Amino acid sequence: MAQETVHYCHSEKDYILSPHSKKAPKRMASLMEMKEIFRSADAVCFDVDSTVIREEGIDELAKFCGVGDAVAEMTRRAMGGTVTFKAALTARLGLIRPSYEQVQKLISDNPPQLTPGIRELVSRLHQRGVQVFLVSGGFQSIVEHVALQLNIPTANVFANRLKFYFNGEYAGFDETQPTAESGGKGKVIAHLKEQFHFKKVVMIGDGATDMEACPPADCFIGFGGNVIRKQVKEKAKWYITHFDELLKELEER
Repeated sequence: MAQETVHYCHSEKDYILSPHSKKAPKRMASLMEMKEIFRSADAVCFDVDSTVIREEGIDELAKFCGVGDAVAEMTRRAMGGTVTFKAALTARLGLIRPSYEQVQKLISDNPPQLTPGIRELVSRLHQRGVQVFLVSGGFQSIVEHVALQLNIPTANVFANRLKFYFNGEYAGFDETQPTAESGGKGKVIAHLKEQFHFKKVVMIGDGATDMEACPPADCFIGFGGNVIRKQVKEKAKWYITHFDELLKELEER
């Protein structure tokens, strides 16, 4: 008998058949089934900006470097067009041109603010033996700082790497990182599944790029505790506004 593989992502991708399944009835993913996947997950991947932390890292860096308004306007224009993630990142960083010293000073003077409940949730997942990853379109140095606060190994961080010249001046970013590309978060999750043989991976985030990572993630949980993205709220089958909601799910088992 053919076996059906179902990914619980959002309303337009309720099911995906495995290559071995010739035919199966279409059905809606139930919230109960999604919760069971979360409770039995091998790994949980979190977006960082506006999810694990309250801010958007690139906006904070732009403000710190004195070009906050210009970068915010560039972001608004980019969101209204068909520009790729890499092109938008290249343009904004080209305007900010942060030095190594500025990045370090941002982290020390204005450290990222953790979203309420995330520390407790990550700690509980660790207690249950669940692998936790940070998968971000933000910057490695900032995301690693966040990881240290949450006792997440830096090896479990996937983010964009800024490059600097020997004198500390901005020299671009590593364009080979999967998170530098549109669809990069899905590529990271596919890599994790292949490398560690995870059977159930959950993606949690506030944005469309997080939702698009399911599949290959087996379940997507939309998060609106810091900012509500209309598209995500409308399409996510499971949408939360506080991490306590997920803590309660773990306590029920």
